[in-house]
Amino acid sequence: MSDRVRIEDGPKRVRAYLGGRAVADSTNVKLVWEIPYYPAYYFPAEDVDLDALEERGETTRSPSRGDATRFDITVGDKTTKNAAYRHLDSPVEELRDLVAFDWGAMDAWFEEDEPVYVHPRDPYTRVDVLQSTRHVRVEIDGVTVAESHAPRMLFETNLPTRYYLPATDVRLDMLTRSDTQTACPYKGTASYHNVVVNGKSYDDIVWYYPTPLRESEQVAGFLCFYNEKLDIFVDGVREERVRSKFS
Repeated sequence: MSDRVRIEDGPKRVRAYLGGRAVADSTNVKLVWEIPYYPAYYFPAEDVDLDALEERGETTRSPSRGDATRFDITVGDKTTKNAAYRHLDSPVEELRDLVAFDWGAMDAWFEEDEPVYVHPRDPYTRVDVLQSTRHVRVEIDGVTVAESHAPRMLFETNLPTRYYLPATDVRLDMLTRSDTQTACPYKGTASYHNVVVNGKSYDDIVWYYPTPLRESEQVAGFLCFYNEKLDIFVDGVREERVRSKFS
């Protein structure tokens, strides 16, 4: 492994589909951390349909991985531009015989036989949901907007504890629906509400998962508030506002 590029063996079979066909299918993927938060899948060239790739003469630059040659992918009558890349002359020798794909350019991704959404899962990220009887109260601008003795506490690696509250314990009359949606590979697709307090709208400060993924299904329909942006009291003690990538 390079001192500058984190690379690990991936234990799962991974497939990338385009146009109804697996363009890459491997049980020997490498996990390469191109950014700090999660890895990218890199496939051995022998596990990629190289005939579907066409070099277009374009490159992108990484200070640590070197120049990446970009390729179009054509399957049947479908062509996706610049969707694959190879670090053929990388200073990291281990990368030279590998192929990677832009996540959103592919139609579907699978780990084993289960779909993966948004981005590859970090093997060091864990999500635990626990039922609790702790007293959780949410306050915005001095006004209590939610209070519950039946929270679902979601613990996710490198993030603050999230308190998911039954909708019946939330001041629903203060909520207005938002069009915002976000997606998480561990929890699924979230919808959002704004909260109006003292005439001011706190936009997208509440979210919920109508149909969460399996490991997070216990929070289905429960409402969660951003710890980073309001005051949460647990058993009467106000928690410090945490800083995270969502602050």
